[in-house]
Amino acid sequence: MTKIYKIIEKWFPFLLDKRARYVAVGGFNTVFGYSVTVGLYSLLTPRFHIGAISILANFLGITVSFVTYKLFVFRTSGRWLHEYFRSYLVYGSAAVVSTGSLWFLVNVLGLVIWLAQGMVVILIVTMSYIGHNFFTFRRAK
Repeated sequence: MTKIYKIIEKWFPFLLDKRARYVAVGGFNTVFGYSVTVGLYSLLTPRFHIGAISILANFLGITVSFVTYKLFVFRTSGRWLHEYFRSYLVYGSAAVVSTGSLWFLVNVLGLVIWLAQGMVVILIVTMSYIGHNFFTFRRAK
């Protein structure tokens, strides 16, 4: 991985700062999570409730986000399982908020899925940064 880090830092020196890496990786994770949610909704909506679709989309999104944050933003070594479970504690609350919000925005207010998911993303990004920075990837000093 160090070769990849050196190449990225050579071509994208602004990524030396952890906050810049978080924004860049978070942008990828956001597009990935958004696309998975809308894609699964489009494929599965006649057969599955939006709550089940959202739970599946959150599982996929959380796993991809954890790996990309661990490897490219916080760059912690070892403790994969420990940090993965901690990331679920951070994302667990975000997933509950996301699932409830999607249900409310789509089924109660009648918004289209792409707009509803876009509105929920802002809150989830903020919640996840705070949680990951101060809990998931925090190392004891």
